[in-house]
Amino acid sequence: MERKKGQVATEYLIVVAFATFLILSILGLSLFYSGQIQDRIKFNHLVNFGNKVVSSAETVFFAGEPSKVTIVAYLPTGVESVTIQDDALVFVIASLTGDNTISFSSDVPIAMDAVTPIRPSEGVKRLKIVAGADKVTIGEDLQNE
Repeated sequence: MERKKGQVATEYLIVVAFATFLILSILGLSLFYSGQIQDRIKFNHLVNFGNKVVSSAETVFFAGEPSKVTIVAYLPTGVESVTIQDDALVFVIASLTGDNTISFSSDVPIAMDAVTPIRPSEGVKRLKIVAGADKVTIGEDLQNE
């Protein structure tokens, strides 16, 4: 009789261990995939932000000086820096795989406003884009904050 009790207890432990392993595996997979989905959403927001800024800069440049426009765009979380290099808007953004650099090339000369550059903080940004004689200046519109 005692042997039966020991066998039942062992079988019970095996079933509980298997169920625990299964639950932990599913939880690990869901965390992995949710992180990937969050990164994908973050990158989509960044692509929308970059395309909107570059498109507006090109429109303002071709309209000529003293044209300007104010746009509202969402900058996602994880952006570590925003710079302009060689007429391209360059972002460094953190993701699960590490830091990524994404650039948006412009067909017109662009420059960052020295007084109000684009801050890399998350949130809705009001950007002023102003056409000059030889370039377009991009900066944050801090008057309405």
